[in-house]
Amino acid sequence: MNLIFGIVGTLEFQLFFKLLLIFVLAGLIGLQRAALSKPAGFGTHVLVGISAVLVMECGIYLQYEMNADPTRIAAQLLSGIGFLGAGTILRDGFSVKGLTTAASLLAVTCIGLVVGAGFYFAGIVATIVVYFVLTYSKFISEKVSHSNEFNLQIQVKNEKQILEKMQGLLAEYKIEVTEMKRLEDKEYIKISGLYRGKISKNQVMTELISMDDVKQVIEI
Repeated sequence: MNLIFGIVGTLEFQLFFKLLLIFVLAGLIGLQRAALSKPAGFGTHVLVGISAVLVMECGIYLQYEMNADPTRIAAQLLSGIGFLGAGTILRDGFSVKGLTTAASLLAVTCIGLVVGAGFYFAGIVATIVVYFVLTYSKFISEKVSHSNEFNLQIQVKNEKQILEKMQGLLAEYKIEVTEMKRLEDKEYIKISGLYRGKISKNQVMTELISMDDVKQVIEI
């Protein structure tokens, strides 16, 4: 029994346990991202988590050996993880994708740091919370009613004839017009509106530009 406690208490066993634990915790989050075909999946999250554990372990080791501040190297890791997260963020037309995956990488980094520091309970609880957020946040946000802005600058030939047609089209897409005014250049009209749910802005703009009296449609 003393031999077992002696082995468990060694630095080598503690490091092995921490790496094994972060493999499970970060892997769980990574699998969730991979299941949704996100840019960073199982491998990326596990490697980030392991790196965070090693960074924290290095800081703790330097504290004992050289009386160094163990938090300094961890702070540098948090700064550097931003570059990795930025690589997962992509602009797709009018939307931005990858922000949640970038945030999950940061969360895995922090989980790795607390596991590396030996605060296992915090790492396990944080993993459960992060997994729940990643899995169910989309469903929760869809249940919450919120409005999105829609702003267009439209060049027209005949303002009187086209305004009613444009209002009818926007009404079909359930876009509530909040402002419609003529700009300094009398050929241009600014239309602002609000809508709930999801609509294809590209489709709306395509239908507007196909109208006979519309020359140009620009989102602003």
